Amino acid sequence: MSYAYDDQNIFAKILRGEIPNNTVLETEHALAFHDIQPQAPVHILVIPKGPYVCYDHFALEASDEEIIGFTRAVGEVCKIAGVQAGEIGDGFRLISNSGENGVQEVPHLHVHVLGGRRLGRMLQPA
Repeated sequence: MSYAYDDQNIFAKILRGEIPNNTVLETEHALAFHDIQPQAPVHILVIPKGPYVCYDHFALEASDEEIIGFTRAVGEVCKIAGVQAGEIGDGFRLISNSGENGVQEVPHLHVHVLGGRRLGRMLQPA
């Protein structure tokens, strides 16, 4: 499968510094920032710096270094936000929408870290 990356998407523009953001964390391979329309008390987006459309594109084509760096950035964001599960925090939800059926709105891989309250069921039973 071929993934067509649009370098004019909003996250590409944020990575280039053309659009400002409220940065939570920046690493060699990832940028995390507060969502401008938060759906929970904690709502942070984490994006890789590489041109990846969705999670499967990233998982199949990113280098090991990029995958590790991005994954560690997600963990660090959870720590910074105080939503780690267990004794440290009350937990969080991690969401990555992919493609039309996944209702992906921006064609650049991003994960939503949501927390700070009980979030309820993700999907209603069919």
